[in-house]
Amino acid sequence: MGEAAFLTKHHEDIQRSFYKAIPEAVFWPVFIVATFAAIVGSQAVISATFSIISQCCALNCFPSVKIIHTSSKICGQIYIPEVNWMLMCLCLAVTIGLRDTNMIGHAYGLAVTTVMLVTTCLMGQVMITVWKQRIFIVVAFLLFFGSVELLYISACVYKIPEGGWIPLVLSFIFMAVMYIWNYGTMKKHDFDMENKVSMDSIVALGPSLGMVRVPGIGLVYTNLATGVPAIFGHFVTNLPAFHQVLVFVCIKSVQVPHVSENERLLISRVGLKEYGMFRCIVRYGYKDLQQENYDFENTLVSAIVQFVETEGEDESSREAGDMDIEVLHAPEHPVKNSNCNEKLKQSSYGTQVTKSGIRHPENFMLKDESLEILKAKESGVAYIIGHSYAKAKKSSTILKKFAINVVYAFLSKNFREPEVGLNVPHASLLEVGMVYYV
Repeated sequence: MGEAAFLTKHHEDIQRSFYKAIPEAVFWPVFIVATFAAIVGSQAVISATFSIISQCCALNCFPSVKIIHTSSKICGQIYIPEVNWMLMCLCLAVTIGLRDTNMIGHAYGLAVTTVMLVTTCLMGQVMITVWKQRIFIVVAFLLFFGSVELLYISACVYKIPEGGWIPLVLSFIFMAVMYIWNYGTMKKHDFDMENKVSMDSIVALGPSLGMVRVPGIGLVYTNLATGVPAIFGHFVTNLPAFHQVLVFVCIKSVQVPHVSENERLLISRVGLKEYGMFRCIVRYGYKDLQQENYDFENTLVSAIVQFVETEGEDESSREAGDMDIEVLHAPEHPVKNSNCNEKLKQSSYGTQVTKSGIRHPENFMLKDESLEILKAKESGVAYIIGHSYAKAKKSSTILKKFAINVVYAFLSKNFREPEVGLNVPHASLLEVGMVYYV
């Protein structure tokens, strides 16, 4: 307000109106405070960008990036190197490209006023869908705040040719990247859902292909929460052998901030008991750390053994492998990770620690299937991950071909691979290539 009052009498000092309006006695204190305010504001923008990108990655709306948690106590403190470098390059490009504080101010003003209007519109939606407010209250809220913000935007519209186009272009680019990535990911998921392999067909292929079971545990990572993925059928067709114990691991980021450890793993059986196949759904909130500090292999095996031991206690659990699993709700039979090893200890009179890190009994109190699982763990664990490539069909439009074959393919090749984000050891990694026509 003081700056505006100064400009009413000194129109010629518009280039440096902020510092010109400051009395000389307090010029340097205000200069120092303004500099620190700019630093704090920039850090707030950087932190907010990291948080938004992290949540977008969890919801499959942005390509995978490296997320570093800088605090062992506060989960929300993160650092993303790729995004940090991107912000630096964009800042330098805007500053060097424009070389005019007025044009930068026009771009900043349009961005801020647009964010204010979008926030008000989203707040109106929250008032209706979440807070269940009356339409009259929502309309009054939108008219009161929206009218003021529309005045600000109308004052910034004529500045679009003078630098205001920058936030519009950047917003369009990032929105296009997020939309194409989400579109390609959803199309690949739809392809997996439509081309799921039935267990009967795999069993029928066994004698003709000479399929054998090798010692060890195979962890097949898939995006499907039900059924057998097409990548597994492609794998056994070309290499007719898989592990003695097979676990389909599905990692899901649910739309809640955090998932408790007691509801982290959801174990079910795939097919008949003699197949030795299980499904494990690992659920994370979009603010949870997906690279656990504990050993995932031992925790998973302990959870499967506990599931096998308690399977007979509830008849409904025998049909869990054939049920559609909703990952957004609490499981019917969640595996409590904190009590896995303890329950294994209580099921025997004595325990023995093996080189695999799993405690198992010296006697035969556990079921034979549980002992076979523990023995397979000692033979080794292999990680099987599908390395799929999405391509548009020949009958697709030119726009779809450009989005899938060019943009989506570029993002898939130049951002982080799935096994990197899952922290999978490369010595035990087996990739299966497959082309998806979406």
